[in-house]
Amino acid sequence: MQPLPTIIPSANPQPAGVHWPTHEWPRATVVNQSELEAVANEAFSREDLSETYAVIVIRNGQILFERYSGEQRFFDRPAEATRADSALISWSMAKSMLHFLVGTLVDEGRLTVFQPAPVPEWSDPADPRHAITLADLLAMRDGLNFLEEYDFDSPSHVLEMLFPTPQPSVAAYVADLPLAHEPGTVFNYSSGTTNIISRIVADEVGYGEAYRRFLNERLFGPLGMSSAVPTFDDSGVFIASSYVHATAQDFAKFGLLYLRGGEWDGQQLVSRAWTETAQTPVSSDDDENIFYAWQWWLNGDEFGTYWANGYQGQMIAISPALDSIIVRLGRTDWQNYPELRAWRHRVLETLARSRSI
Repeated sequence: MQPLPTIIPSANPQPAGVHWPTHEWPRATVVNQSELEAVANEAFSREDLSETYAVIVIRNGQILFERYSGEQRFFDRPAEATRADSALISWSMAKSMLHFLVGTLVDEGRLTVFQPAPVPEWSDPADPRHAITLADLLAMRDGLNFLEEYDFDSPSHVLEMLFPTPQPSVAAYVADLPLAHEPGTVFNYSSGTTNIISRIVADEVGYGEAYRRFLNERLFGPLGMSSAVPTFDDSGVFIASSYVHATAQDFAKFGLLYLRGGEWDGQQLVSRAWTETAQTPVSSDDDENIFYAWQWWLNGDEFGTYWANGYQGQMIAISPALDSIIVRLGRTDWQNYPELRAWRHRVLETLARSRSI
């Protein structure tokens, strides 16, 4: 495991005179606008990045660049042209939204992260899984024998959990798995782990429509994410590993919430201390040379970049040092993720040379 970088979490206030984008995003340009547009547009033209549907670049709470292209493909209906009002899939960016929900319950004293997780399948103190804490789950260090494999020809818990239709209870499916490692000792990225966390949230706020109301009242409603639609399994648990559909602009609002330290238009929706856990690395992915926090990823770069990350290169990237957000939605093969991150870094370097007009 490579050494974890030392990162001082930070957040930026909304600039004076810039309205919050609850209803409409403010817009601006920078002195090197043409350079920024040229670099941002590479996401749509480079073959190694495959297909990009949407890119939004934001600085100081204002959109500097926005573009849509291509056609979304679906399992159950014909492809559709991508537009500003298109509902695009989050894939694992939804995990970071669950991080927010957990934080609201921790702030209220309804959940405790460093105690054994309240999972009924592990309630027996003699069960070695009883030692798994909510912090272990958030950090993907629970030790469960979960295989996050996206090859339909290989054994895969994530595919068995979600395809062709989700398990009736995605959390129960995963909670029944045995340990592969002692809890807290080994990082193993697991969409199943996130769904166990989501059921813990449901146990607090209610299942089905009650959970949907909680999402709307705590997150989607205050931010004006009117396009956001979460998916639930048959048991009424939000499939937070994978499924929120929303417009690119609404995904960007979620990024702004974290860039502002959990504040939105005068309301502290979640504590700043909790948003800082999204910027605190707890594990390293040595194969990818990146780091993991609690349901968020980090670069350890000079801009303090951390991001909500989704399958095929979905991202809501937040760079506090530049007061910037980059949203990219599309389809990139996992082998080219390093190239996608390098493109993002070039956009950030361009922003670092810019100033508003």
